[in-house]
Amino acid sequence: MLMLGFAGFLGLLKILLMALAAFGLCDAAFRREDAFRAADKQNKVFWLVVLGLALVVSALFSVLSFLPVIGVIASIVYIVDVRPAVKQVSGGSGWGRRRGSSSDGPYGPYNGGR
Repeated sequence: MLMLGFAGFLGLLKILLMALAAFGLCDAAFRREDAFRAADKQNKVFWLVVLGLALVVSALFSVLSFLPVIGVIASIVYIVDVRPAVKQVSGGSGWGRRRGSSSDGPYGPYNGGR
């Protein structure tokens, strides 16, 4: 009974690690290449390869082995360090970014009552 609960916990942990790597991979895929260079981080292809390998390794190997731990570290480094720097350089989230001025209302720019 105890082993069944532990196996269920490891299964949930494996899904969580795969989701972390998949989020990082999708986020890196939608970022601009020049934003990586401007943020003085590794290039986009490097992060796509590293995060893709992290996803594959976390899917193929057990959570208790050594390679998924390296993949988790790479995913965390991307999400905590690289993603905010690239996001700041590119000027927003990149997915549903609003374009326009801060004085824009729902029907266009505010012109001061003219």
